[in-house]
Formats: sequence, C-alpha cells, structure tokens
Amino acid sequence: KNLIRNTYVYMMVTGYSLALVFLVFYCRYMAHSYNFFLFPATFGQMDSEFSFQAFSIKFLTHYGFDFNKFLKDGIPYMNEAQEKKLQKGLLSGNWVVHSVIDKDKVKKVIDEVTCWMSFAEEGESMVLHDIYGFQMFEIQLVLRQALQDIWTVPLGSQEPLVGHNMLMDLLHLHDKFYNPLPEDYEEFKKNIHTLFPILIDTKNVAKAIWKEFQFPQASNLLEVYEVLCSDMNPTNATCPEVFHASDCLRYATKKSPHEAAYDAFLCGSVLLKTAHLLLCRISCDPARTSSSFSQYLDVLAAYVNQVNLIRARVQKINFSGMDDCTNRPPLLIAKVRGWPSVTTQQIYQELRIHCRFDVQQLGKNQFLLFSNKFKDVKFVLKVCKTHPNLQISLYRHWRHSAQVNCFLQMCGIVVSWSLLAFLLGGSSNFAL
Repeated sequence: KNLIRNTYVYMMVTGYSLALVFLVFYCRYMAHSYNFFLFPATFGQMDSEFSFQAFSIKFLTHYGFDFNKFLKDGIPYMNEAQEKKLQKGLLSGNWVVHSVIDKDKVKKVIDEVTCWMSFAEEGESMVLHDIYGFQMFEIQLVLRQALQDIWTVPLGSQEPLVGHNMLMDLLHLHDKFYNPLPEDYEEFKKNIHTLFPILIDTKNVAKAIWKEFQFPQASNLLEVYEVLCSDMNPTNATCPEVFHASDCLRYATKKSPHEAAYDAFLCGSVLLKTAHLLLCRISCDPARTSSSFSQYLDVLAAYVNQVNLIRARVQKINFSGMDDCTNRPPLLIAKVRGWPSVTTQQIYQELRIHCRFDVQQLGKNQFLLFSNKFKDVKFVLKVCKTHPNLQISLYRHWRHSAQVNCFLQMCGIVVSWSLLAFLLGGSSNFAL
C-alpha cells in the first residue's frame, strides 16, 4: 500500500476524459465525449515534480497523443491541500499579480464575467479568450475567490461514476484533485466513497459474465466492446444503441483506442450492453427491448462499488464495505540457465506460447511470474519441467527474497565472527 502511495506522488495526470450519456428516445442514447488536457499548476514556491517512463511516452506517441497541447494548453489543477496552502498565502497578502499587463487583463476579465452574470441563466456558460500561460491560473484564483458558487462542484453526486479497470483513475482523482493519498487504506476507501457514492467498474462486470456466456478472450476495452456489438452477444439485436453527438462525429468513422474521450464512450457503451445482457438473462427473454436505466442500475447492484484489482491478495476492492478475501494464484519464480543477457520481454514471449504471465525481474537471472489463473500456474509448472533454459518453481519469500537472503548472510557473518572470537578467546585462556 505504501509502495503504491509513494509511487503516485511522482506520477502525473496528462488528461482526463468524460462521456456524458443521455437517453434520447426509447433504447437510443447519445454520448457527448470530451478530452481535457491537464498540466499541474505552478505558482510561486508551489511546483510539481514528476517522472516519465520511456514505455509510456512511446505508448502515447503511438496513439497520437498531442504533447504540445498537453504542455502548452494543459488546464492547471491542484488538490485541496495545495489550495489551502495557497489561500493562506493570499490572505496574508503575499500574493500579487505579476505585471501591469496582467493587472489590466484580470480587471478586464472580472468586468466581462460580472456583466455576463447579470444576464446569464442557469446552465449557461461563457468562454474567456486571449488568456495564456500563467494568466489563466491567476484569473482562476481571482474568480474562485469572488465567484465561489460558480467554480465549486458539489461532492457526493448520486450519478454513477463508470470506469474500466478504474483503480488508477481513482488514485489520481484523490491525489491530484482532492487530497494527497492517505497512509491508511481504509481512509482512502472512505474518502472515495464520500466523493463518489456509486462506482461501477465495467472490467469487473465483464470479467464476471465473460465465462458464463463463453465469449472469446478480450484483452482490452475495445475488444470487449466489439464482442458485445457482434452476433456472439445473444442480445445484440435488442441492445441499447449509443451514438455520438454531433460534436464528436469523428469517433463514428474512426476508431481511436486509448484516446481518453473515445475510451470513455466505449466504457459507457459496455456498461449499457452488459446491463442489458444481465437483465435479459434474469427475465429469460433475449428479445427484450424495453428497459429503463433504473432497471439497468438495479441489475448491476451486485457490482456497485466493486473495483477490479490486478495481482493482489483480493480480486476487487469494495469501496462500501469489507473486501472479500479470496485465494489468488501463487507467485512463480523463473531461474535462467544458459541464456545470457535475457530480458523480461524475452521471458514473456517465451511463456506466451503457453499462457500469459506478467514478468518482473527479481535479480540476476531470476524473474517473478504473475498470473490470474490457477490453471495457467499448474500448466506452466508442468510444461517447463523439461525446458532447457528455464527452471520454474513456486516463489517462497524466505527462500527467494533478496532482502531475506542478505539478512541471513549478514547473520551468518556475525555468527561466524562471534564463534571465531569465542574460540580464540578460549584458546588464550587455556594457554595462560
């Protein structure tokens, strides 16, 4: 837990997406999908440090991520702890607008917003133009002080928050926009449940029903969506249809996997289609067409606030109660012989012939193997008995941990020196 918490301190959010799905007619829903590029706020002594992974950069580049927009136009953000610290500085009079030009810009913007508020009706919005760089942040601070009701979003919304494999998203939401991640695991769960009382993880829902309906393996969100939209889904003909709004039509003609807004659309679609599938199963009527969203939420009640967890002692986190203690497949350790300079990727590809494992290097010529399936663990232990380069066995902490081995070696050295000193001391006494 502390490892995850400490890791997320140096991770950053490059963007967030939102897909708002509305029922427009019968079983037809419209999705408004949005991308928001984000960049952490810098102000005075407040600054953010973050790290990049080469793999992540290559991944984002491959899928067309706009780094210029992220760095230049990313929306500044801060969490509540940072905001309180900044407000304290503002109240003490330590904050000033940097230049005469900025002062004029702030005054002009406040005049524009004040004028707009006099005639604006509920639900309307306005766009501020010709604001760049640090001006954007300073103007936000002034407007937040003067117009708190406009900028404050109420917590604890009863609308469901839907994600796919969404634990990482929740960690970022808490750390970057609410408060730094707490040390206590239960406090983290309580905070998230207060912020988002209704969570639905489509990964958790899909995983539960996939085997029952004998769908082919799907390794990502797009593949899950495509299976549910095909004839392999017995309720495909009667499933609710989700189409793109007029300002998102490019997604209708071009698939954009791993682009945040498109993934949000896929997530909403998967939710509706899996809910429809479950509802038809309960009613024993595959041709059922008329279903309300409240009925879909009812049939998904068993999955609410259950978020999927990978490679851990529990399979999911229950944000509204106690976690279920379930057995997970044991760790394996692979020892390499006669395969110089082998990498984790090579080990992964070698085992992929039989089944899928996550691979992590433990030490020189030693690799940890992680799997979600007991049958894969049993299979690879059996198949690799005769492998010329890999010796695979169950991982035992006291036997294979580098820290434990180091500790035992140190103990051995101390005991050896103590025994030698005792023998030499005994010999001296005997000689006297």
